[in-house]
Amino acid sequence: MNAFIRWSLAGVVVIGLGIDAYTHLDLAREFSFNSTGTVNEGVLFQLEAAVAIVSGLLILYRQTLLTAGFAVLVAGGGAALLVVYRYVDVGKIGPVPDMYEPIWFTEKVVSLVGELIAVAGALVLIAVLLVQRRHSPRESTRSAVAA
Repeated sequence: MNAFIRWSLAGVVVIGLGIDAYTHLDLAREFSFNSTGTVNEGVLFQLEAAVAIVSGLLILYRQTLLTAGFAVLVAGGGAALLVVYRYVDVGKIGPVPDMYEPIWFTEKVVSLVGELIAVAGALVLIAVLLVQRRHSPRESTRSAVAA
């Protein structure tokens, strides 16, 4: 049962990260015009997609606190930046172009939903892993020996 729960949650995380990666790759070309001369927004979108893909592959390979935490950081960071750049004109920050865009459109909403799905799945996976660690037979044996 524990393996089924872990794999189900991993599937949820991977689906969310896949949505995130797909939308960023799909939009990268359209946003490549926004550049500081050093880097353009399209490259940043491709980088986000690549990190989301790597995170999803890591979750598929192994469901650990580290891989689930990485998924939370990737998807949560993407969601946070999306919302910040929607509502706040941060401006150009060093080599990062001004990515303020005060509108919602379908692919932006889909990306946010995917990121939030990945965050939720990864947080639940972390909780399950912590509970499993607490109740594992090896841990109870160690605590009995220590007492």
